[in-house]
Amino acid sequence: MEGEAEQVDNLSNHSTNLATAEKLSKEDDALDTLLPADAANMTYPSGFKLVAVMIGLQLAVLCVSLDNTIIATAIPKITDQFNALTDVGWYGSAYLLTFCSFTLFFGRLYKTFNVKRVFLLCLFLFELGSLLCGVAPSSTVLIIARAIAGIGGSGIISGTLIIFAFTTPLHKRPIYAGLFGAVYGIASIIGPLLGGALTDDVSWRWCFYINLPFGGITTASVVLFLTLPKTKAGVTQEDASLLRKMKRFDPIGTLLFLSSVICILLVLFWGGTTYAWTSGRIIALLTLFAVLLAAFVVVQYFMGEDATMPGRIIKQRSIASSAYFSMCVGAAFFVNIYYIPIWFQVVRGTSATTAGVNLLPLLIFFTLGATIAGGVVAKHGYPTPFMYGLTVIGSIGAGLLLLYSVDMSTAKWIGYQIVFGAGIGIGVQQPIIMAQAVLPLADVPIGTSIIVFAQMFGGSLFISVAQNVFTARLIDGLQGIRNLGVDAQSFVDAGATSAPLTLGIKDPAVLEQLKYVYNDAIVGTFKVALTTTCLSALGLVLMEWVSVKQNQQAQHQADAETGTTR
Repeated sequence: MEGEAEQVDNLSNHSTNLATAEKLSKEDDALDTLLPADAANMTYPSGFKLVAVMIGLQLAVLCVSLDNTIIATAIPKITDQFNALTDVGWYGSAYLLTFCSFTLFFGRLYKTFNVKRVFLLCLFLFELGSLLCGVAPSSTVLIIARAIAGIGGSGIISGTLIIFAFTTPLHKRPIYAGLFGAVYGIASIIGPLLGGALTDDVSWRWCFYINLPFGGITTASVVLFLTLPKTKAGVTQEDASLLRKMKRFDPIGTLLFLSSVICILLVLFWGGTTYAWTSGRIIALLTLFAVLLAAFVVVQYFMGEDATMPGRIIKQRSIASSAYFSMCVGAAFFVNIYYIPIWFQVVRGTSATTAGVNLLPLLIFFTLGATIAGGVVAKHGYPTPFMYGLTVIGSIGAGLLLLYSVDMSTAKWIGYQIVFGAGIGIGVQQPIIMAQAVLPLADVPIGTSIIVFAQMFGGSLFISVAQNVFTARLIDGLQGIRNLGVDAQSFVDAGATSAPLTLGIKDPAVLEQLKYVYNDAIVGTFKVALTTTCLSALGLVLMEWVSVKQNQQAQHQADAETGTTR
């Protein structure tokens, strides 16, 4: 009886959500006729055209996924060339900052304008950013170029999810979702390896040039084979006026939110290192952050359904919980992905290529965990247990990484990575599945964008936190070395791997002490990852236990009640 009651509640909730979405769809006229809510009237591509489109989308995901990890093993060489060790966090945060900040904006853009054209624009921005990264003459230019690539990457991921809804019926999407997950996992595995090989044998700049041919193939595939479907009534997005489309934007909200995120990141980067926490600049940035964030909330309230984060969706308890959970998971994953390769190069003295190889245990078991968990959820229906599993196993793995030491055995650092990678992998995709389970089909793109945004924002925010911890602990440790011969800040500015050579440090005793100082500083960043993994437990408190299978039955029941066919 309890199970039946739960299913009745799911049916009731879905019917209510569907009714709301249907009302909004009627108010929005032609603009919403191509949204997933109209899936019943879609004519989907098939055969060779579908395969070609899927290949194009997979290549797009591959490009963006590679850009997340390929730079990890190249960072030490980049800091050596530009003498900018303190900019390490910005190489990741600049990309993640714009990526996450523009995710929801692009969701609105895709909803309003021609999906194919917007997707190609985003692909162009990503390729432009990659090209500028490759030719960057300074650390500052590289950071700016990474930000441009992040904007394009954000639109590519959002567009892939939306095109996905246009090109495949609901009951087949788990199959293709698994393929996209596999591509992301493969890119995560080969990214550090490829980055290390290119850095050692050619140049770190080829970590960015390599995106250009992939982007060309993707562009050709999309241009030649992606045809936006029409409803059987023949209505398209172009039927709405430009003025009507512009009313759907939230540029003020996007600008306010982006500015507030930049302020808090600057606080985290500068506070306690470049400037004291009590300095005027830090206090001013914190104040500006609070004001901008408050203004963003006000704008969201008055924008209603056209807001970047519609209140009706974000207040759904599983969406809010999943967003928080994803933020914590993204923070832990990206922090460790960035700092484990640095540990191998500066503590163990490996090459960039070897550092990439040494990261394989984490990435392989991350991919296996995500793939196996996805299959089990597809069969049994419930994603929530795997989120609990992530918190427990992921926290254990993150805790084991704190045991990294200068003279630890190979078996230990491999085993610790396996536990962390598998733990994160089994739950990382479940928040997106949860969003698709609790929202009506028309709201899935926005709900999914919120989850993706939260994950990338967590990575961007806590890479900055980790960089602050790393720099502070490194300077503190360097000041304890008596015969260093240079001040700590000069050492930090010289670069991660080349500082001893550049500064002429040859004393074996000092070089040995430097390994321990670096180890302590990097383990400090692992503590940041452990903290966020443990804090993910708070997101489970309000998480619903929703079955994907029950939700599919609820959709069919609700459709029958409203006279809708799929």
